[in-house]
Amino acid sequence: MQKQEADRLRRLAAEIRIETLRGLGTLGFGHIGGSFSIADLLAVLYGKQMNIRPEDPKWEDRDWLVCSKGHAGPAVYAALCVKGYFPKEWMLEINKPGTHLPSHCDRILTPGVDMTTGSLGQGSSAAAGIALGNRMNGKDSYTYLILGDGEIQEGQVWEAMGFIAQQKLSHLIAFVDYNKKQLDGYVRDIIDEANIDERMRAFGLHSVVVDGHDVEAIDAAIEEAKSLQKPACIVLDTVKAKGCVFAEDLFANHSINISAEQMEEGIRALEEEKRRWA
Repeated sequence: MQKQEADRLRRLAAEIRIETLRGLGTLGFGHIGGSFSIADLLAVLYGKQMNIRPEDPKWEDRDWLVCSKGHAGPAVYAALCVKGYFPKEWMLEINKPGTHLPSHCDRILTPGVDMTTGSLGQGSSAAAGIALGNRMNGKDSYTYLILGDGEIQEGQVWEAMGFIAQQKLSHLIAFVDYNKKQLDGYVRDIIDEANIDERMRAFGLHSVVVDGHDVEAIDAAIEEAKSLQKPACIVLDTVKAKGCVFAEDLFANHSINISAEQMEEGIRALEEEKRRWA
């Protein structure tokens, strides 16, 4: 990847974080941790890898995204609004009555959302079905699945991985956001997930671990997965709330209250980060 393109994706990641924080800060609370930790992945997907048409969200030949960890929906919304799926003003309505942007992803309410998610684990089965259906219909589309490291404690995820491998769904690439925390503490203290890539390989998927905040590493891993023509899982080694100056160092940063002052502080820092890559 050329430096100019990498810098463009880094700027996009900063924009995604800014719009996420603007939305949640206006609301006053929300899932900042898991939203910020996937911002770099979303920048690579929506900024380079995904075949999409924001002006035609239901385009039949598009690539699909299933954010199974639906509580990270605010980051998905931010990526969609930055790409032009809907006005940025909608971000100020997150999780409010009558909103187009509910707390968890909803394909009925939000242009560009391909699958309603939020009940953890179920997005994995939905993504498998989407990938299989697209193949049966002769589509060359890719399906991208985003899972949380706490979420993969759900047995349904592993049932889906077995099905994905058995059906040789080579146009499905899963990502696990390995930010090492879940709602009630460190993942390692609940079910240790330190060997996610090994477990995915045991199920028959190609799997690697990359720095989840390095857009070049993420992009290279996706390119490798596509070249192998087999189902893949890319484990993203991330930091929960990465890039949020008031939340990144908090222990309990899954979902937090956000004051107007914190929102302004966080946006200022992110605007400075964005200028670094101009």
